[in-house]
Amino acid sequence: MSLTFYWYPKCGTCKKAKKFLDDHHIAYESIHIVENTPSKDELLELIQKSGLPAKKFFNTSGKKYREGNVKEKIAGASDEEMAEILATDGMLIKRPITTDGQKVTVGFKEDDFAKTWLQEN
Repeated sequence: MSLTFYWYPKCGTCKKAKKFLDDHHIAYESIHIVENTPSKDELLELIQKSGLPAKKFFNTSGKKYREGNVKEKIAGASDEEMAEILATDGMLIKRPITTDGQKVTVGFKEDDFAKTWLQEN
């Protein structure tokens, strides 16, 4: 199993998630989420596969989210509209996003990571 790991290297949560993957010898390709922000279509696919509402993909504690009044912009927005907003700036995206092409996790909670990524596929 090889994962795609969208992260921001200065993010503490991302560092914890990366350490978890490394400690458990889980192979992954890391993608800098700001330098290589996923496209609207990639984000829509991740949202759909995650089973989570699109709003869960926003970094609500981030400076850009707060300063850009994104909360108001996404109120009542469709998944497609939210993916379009997310694709404009990697700093708006909650991180890390981890996927094997089928399953998707957003953020890092050790228990969720263990349940999702330590299972044999």
